[in-house]
Formats: sequence, C-alpha cells, structure tokens
Amino acid sequence: MPKSRIRKKADFTPPPAKQTTNIKLTNRSWVAPVMLALFLIGLAWIVVFYVTDGDLPVKSLGNWNIVVGFGFIAGGFGVSTQWK
Repeated sequence: MPKSRIRKKADFTPPPAKQTTNIKLTNRSWVAPVMLALFLIGLAWIVVFYVTDGDLPVKSLGNWNIVVGFGFIAGGFGVSTQWK
C-alpha cells in the first residue's frame, strides 16, 4: 500500500496589529449647565403657575403654561443627549 504524503503546516503568523485612532472629543462643557437650567426653568414655571393660581407667568396662556413648563423640561432632556 502506498504511503500518503505528509503535508507540512504553514508556520503561524499573527494577524497585523490594529492601529488605534484617537477620537477628538469636542469641548462640551456647556451641556450640563444648559440641561440643568432648562430643567429648573421648567420646574419653576410649573410651580409658579400653580402657586399663583394661574395668574403668573403668562396669564393669557391659561393651562398652556403647564405645556410650556414641560417643554422646557423636554428641552433639557434633548440637550442631555449631547452629553459625552
């Protein structure tokens, strides 16, 4: 019976090293103060509306003052997505 040929395995060569890229983070120091300011303005708007029985901050808006307050709070959440 004939002998089969023995195949020589290729020597192991490690994969090339991955090059790391530096990520440039922009200066986002404005995000936290703006976010907190919007939260607080929205909260203050709603509290003032309830405490003054609807006379302040804008009497002509009536109950829409609540929507304005929540709009400021929603804006704060929108700004918070920029925080890194």
